[in-house]
Amino acid sequence: MASLNQPADRAPHYLAGLLLTLLLFALNPVIAATPAILTDLALVEALRAGGYNLYFRHVATDWSQSDELRQEGDWLTCDPTQMRQLSEAGRADAAAIGNAMRELQIPVDEVQASPYCRTVETARLMNIGEVTASTAVMNLRAAEYFGGRAAIVVSARALLATPPGSGTNRVIVAHGNVAQASTPVYPAEGEGVVFQPDGKGGFFLVGRIGPADWPRLLKLARQ
Repeated sequence: MASLNQPADRAPHYLAGLLLTLLLFALNPVIAATPAILTDLALVEALRAGGYNLYFRHVATDWSQSDELRQEGDWLTCDPTQMRQLSEAGRADAAAIGNAMRELQIPVDEVQASPYCRTVETARLMNIGEVTASTAVMNLRAAEYFGGRAAIVVSARALLATPPGSGTNRVIVAHGNVAQASTPVYPAEGEGVVFQPDGKGGFFLVGRIGPADWPRLLKLARQ
């Protein structure tokens, strides 16, 4: 901090700056801070209280398969010769995640999923609520059918910035490339990323939960 013993020719400028600073603090007494990253039981308790968007990348897929997106609507097929589908391990992970969320009493009032078969199946296997297909979080490889990459990024960010119902959470099941382009993180398959709407059209990263983390969270909660 500069000394109050300023040269005579600089004193008026210093005092004017000091007064401006004090005025700004008086007009804005509270400066919002980014929420701390939560883990373990602190994260569980936060989710129990509600107010978050929990973004899941679909669970593990069979990478011997590949997406052959040739025309509009191809993403809806569950044919593994045309679009990559969930592996059996992934299906087991989805069911286990849903079971853990129910046991941990994490309230969910809305489940949205990208229309891809693998994302809708992930959401349904979690069995935590009725699943609504949402192109707001469409895979970026299909972006040309939905106004382009930038349009999907805008719609995904808008959804993540929208608060869920009071005392509950929104679950979104989508793709890694959407998260990578729209948020600060690139989740692994089956990973859940917790975002808190900031009430100003944006959102904060609050926590991350991988598929293997749920058993540990259950163990902690049972103690």
